[in-house]
Amino acid sequence: MAAALALFIKLIPLYVTVALGWIAGRYLQASGKHIAGIMLYIVTPSVVFSGVMAAPLTPQVILLPALVFGLCTFIALVHLAIARKVLTDGSAPIIPLSVGTGNTGYFGIPVALLLFGEQGLALYIVCMLGTTLFENSVGFYLAARGKYSIRAALVRVARLPSVYAFAAAVALNLSGVSIPSVFTPLFDNLRGAYSILGMMIIGMGILSFRGLAGNPVFTGLAFFGKFVSWPLLALAFWWLDAHVLGIYDLAVHQAIFLISITPIAANTVVIATLLDAAPRQAAGTTLLSTLFALGFIPLMIAWVFGA
Repeated sequence: MAAALALFIKLIPLYVTVALGWIAGRYLQASGKHIAGIMLYIVTPSVVFSGVMAAPLTPQVILLPALVFGLCTFIALVHLAIARKVLTDGSAPIIPLSVGTGNTGYFGIPVALLLFGEQGLALYIVCMLGTTLFENSVGFYLAARGKYSIRAALVRVARLPSVYAFAAAVALNLSGVSIPSVFTPLFDNLRGAYSILGMMIIGMGILSFRGLAGNPVFTGLAFFGKFVSWPLLALAFWWLDAHVLGIYDLAVHQAIFLISITPIAANTVVIATLLDAAPRQAAGTTLLSTLFALGFIPLMIAWVFGA
């Protein structure tokens, strides 16, 4: 339980950042929508590009984002089908983003570094790219379909640069090309901005701390998908691969499980804000899940990892 306590303390600065975002939105009239555009079209693609460029790519490693992407998509589609039956306020298209992915970057990277060290962190980041690709393709498409036609939604997805950044980085990495050292500080600073702005935008989406849950049906479904369905799916894959498939080792299983227990992604608020698709509902539920994860993640890590 010592590791659980250490994780608990490590996560506290993230909540301070959310509070600073709320102050900026409440008293400084900071625009979450403008920051959402910067995050989606500039900062996130830069982090994806630099992460893939730094990873040691092998066929098995290259397939990891595709594996995580598939798991995200499965969870998202199952819960979207449920959401369409129980949600009548127009918030159903945000459910796939809420349950399918997670705050794997802003929230998960500090935890992965504490658990796995620098070497394990690189493997975690490669797995994490699967959630980023989901957010910027299937997740964005399903959210946009709530307001746009199929063609219009696909056009908006095609304009998202993160998928192209991932493909370009894989091609350059396999070709032996590296990022010039003169640009290293730039990408380091963008990773810092990714974490700070991503957490602050959660706070900016909350105009009042009253009624954070919004529609309790939405919040309940989002919590069930994120903190029950996703971890169970990750554990099922862990068991299947360890006892039947034998493709990956323990480090990969642990990385995918960590991804599964992270709270609702801050990028859910980014995309909901950008599309004007129930942004307050998304922000309130995301903040509640982030608060819940403060205790949930250390306990799950202590139980499953035997820490």
